[in-house]
Amino acid sequence: MDDRTTDAADPTGHEPGAVPGPGHEPGHEPGPGPGPGRSPRILHLEWGRTEVEGMPPGKDFVLHPGGGHPWDWGLHGTRHVPGIRPGDVRELLARGADVVVLGLGMQSRLQIAPETVELLREAGVEVHAAATPEAVGIYNALTAGTRPVGGLFHSTC
Repeated sequence: MDDRTTDAADPTGHEPGAVPGPGHEPGHEPGPGPGPGRSPRILHLEWGRTEVEGMPPGKDFVLHPGGGHPWDWGLHGTRHVPGIRPGDVRELLARGADVVVLGLGMQSRLQIAPETVELLREAGVEVHAAATPEAVGIYNALTAGTRPVGGLFHSTC
């Protein structure tokens, strides 16, 4: 269910309630990919749509050092409950992320399965889990640093 308010006009032409990423200006299109070892930045987020550096817009994303791709929930049986599955985060770990950011949806409806929490704990990675708008801010700030960061981002409920 999309319960954004639609009475406010956005001069950038984006949907009301949209969260522009740092450096995103009207007419700015994602440039080349992030380069080897660097995680792509999220340029824009709104309900059901995410723009990622160097990738076509999509809904949900898996992002890691060196790239990313759309997040296919069917691959590991992900559902809002029990939530993010171990298979969803294994790719992030395999790609070298030692910081993981989990975007739990615009209304934080996506949960994290207990076995996923245990996998991340055993891997010894730093984990940030938050509503997706907040998670995007955390993730983008981390991409500016030197630590390898990965993330899963859900752009609806």
